[in-house]
Amino acid sequence: MTTDRRIAQYLEQNVLGAAPAKLVFLLYDRAIASLREAVAAIEASDIEKRYRANKRAIEIIGHMWSTLDVAQGGEIAANLDRLFPFMLSRLTEVDLRNDPKAAHEVIELLKPLREAWRELARGEAAPEQGRAASGPDSGTREETATRVSA
Repeated sequence: MTTDRRIAQYLEQNVLGAAPAKLVFLLYDRAIASLREAVAAIEASDIEKRYRANKRAIEIIGHMWSTLDVAQGGEIAANLDRLFPFMLSRLTEVDLRNDPKAAHEVIELLKPLREAWRELARGEAAPEQGRAASGPDSGTREETATRVSA
């Protein structure tokens, strides 16, 4: 088995076994990493790499927005429902104008959200806190992940 395949299996096992809050944290983390990659590609004048990295960030943020449960999420979800489309509009500037400033702005918006989900994920990892942090035990993993993304 190749090293790349082993890495892919390890990552797949980590994601499939992750608690819902950790999955959301991983999405935020990947979006930030993708935007940093886009900025580095702009600095290196690598348009194709910038496009792929920015597109990945757009897909992640778009997914988080589409799974947001505004009805259940209260004020936080309502704020995210306004913030996600703003981020997406800024990320179009990355591609249209080859603009690293827009990517930096979105990174700064994503960082505190990522940190909040990191703390929630840490709480889920604790044996006694895990049940309380992850919410109801009913529903599929996908439904739970959707509820948590609010």
